[in-house]
Amino acid sequence: MLKTLVLTLFIFFSLQGSLFALDWIRLHEKADNQSLESALEESRSDPSSMENLYVLGLVYFNLHRDSEAKTAFSEILNRNPGIIEAQWGIAEALRRQHKIEEAKVILNKVIMDNPEFSPAYISLAYIKYILMDFNGSVRLSLEIIQRGRERSDLSNFTRAYSMYAGAKGMIAHYGGPLSKAVNGLAVKPNLEKAFKLQPNSAAVLFGLGSYYFLAPVLAGGDKNKAQDYLKRAIEADPLFADAYVRLAQLYKIRGDNKRYEFYINKAFRLDPENILLLDHKSGRCKFICIGGEEKVKP
Repeated sequence: MLKTLVLTLFIFFSLQGSLFALDWIRLHEKADNQSLESALEESRSDPSSMENLYVLGLVYFNLHRDSEAKTAFSEILNRNPGIIEAQWGIAEALRRQHKIEEAKVILNKVIMDNPEFSPAYISLAYIKYILMDFNGSVRLSLEIIQRGRERSDLSNFTRAYSMYAGAKGMIAHYGGPLSKAVNGLAVKPNLEKAFKLQPNSAAVLFGLGSYYFLAPVLAGGDKNKAQDYLKRAIEADPLFADAYVRLAQLYKIRGDNKRYEFYINKAFRLDPENILLLDHKSGRCKFICIGGEEKVKP
């Protein structure tokens, strides 16, 4: 009898996280279509609802209010440490705050505990990209793409195509002629797939703008199209620092110093630790050279 009770308790606590698993696909898609005022109202109307608190954290992410998002996810974990989705929320907040190593540890654990949770793969793919492990970024993104749309929320499924395209572009950039041909050809088609899924996504518009800015003319490079897409990215998300950096780089090579200073300073005010900004300001140019700067190999 005692052995049976011990076994039952062991199974219960082992499965505690899954017993309280959230319907994350539905909640992510709800958050993408909800205002902060509405999310706050729902959270206040039912303070015991972890679903409402999770959605609030996601809405804060959409508004780049990462510290407040982290507070919301921390509150969920205070109530139930086994909720994997909230563990991811903490890791994503750390990633956005440039605490990469801390975020990476949590994300690897989240994926191990719940291999079906797509957002963790995308967050880790971003980290792999920042660390110049572009092949790792491709693998994680491709995992989500191959699963299909029904096993992910729309935004993370779209991000998988964008990240896959961006990482393939970097592999092509650092590779030889064969790599440029094989990997380079994967960039634009996957960005176009992302665009069909979410044409108003700032991340997708930024990806297309970066492609047209950085690609050679023979491969479809077009500075005017680049400017258009990057400006549209800023219109879609005025707090998206990466888009300001790329647009500043575009004006730099055009010799428009006034606009260059405006956009680069805007990026600095938004996120002084932004990886693309620091890469540009340092002149190391790890993420593609634009004017004869030194190319740093991964």
